[in-house]
Amino acid sequence: MDEKKAAILGEIPRLRRYARSLLRDRDAADDLVQDCLERALVRLDNWQTGESPRRWLFTIMHHLFIDQMRKVNRRGEAAMLPLEAGEAVARPAEQVESIASREIIDALQAISPDRRAALVMVAIEGFSYAEAANILGVPAGTLMSRIARGREELRGLLDDTARRRAIRIVEK
Repeated sequence: MDEKKAAILGEIPRLRRYARSLLRDRDAADDLVQDCLERALVRLDNWQTGESPRRWLFTIMHHLFIDQMRKVNRRGEAAMLPLEAGEAVARPAEQVESIASREIIDALQAISPDRRAALVMVAIEGFSYAEAANILGVPAGTLMSRIARGREELRGLLDDTARRRAIRIVEK
């Protein structure tokens, strides 16, 4: 039992990375990871000993994400309340990010969740098309279509961002 728990704990960085790619909010991503781990530990007997828990955990997380998106669609978008002037606290950035990587992350967040999930599973997490299709619960052809359309959409968004940045530089 302890071996299973240790194997699951080893997957937390990958789960966190995938959750943050699905959800733009770090706190919401951490909540998704927590929910995934909680469900995995409750259903630990469903995992086959000897296999990597990675595919099993990603499937759990994806299903939780889809459930969460359905709830948001039923109830409507959650609105963020503006901070009062005295509540806003400035603090230094925790991590310095280059402009290019920020633009890529923003573009990735701008594409549809289905395409984003497919791209992240294959391009970032390294799952095969068959594994990713199984985790996402779609046929392999649908997955490949989502990846192709997601890549095209990313290219368009990144080209547009580069053009706008070039225009700003020229205007100055």
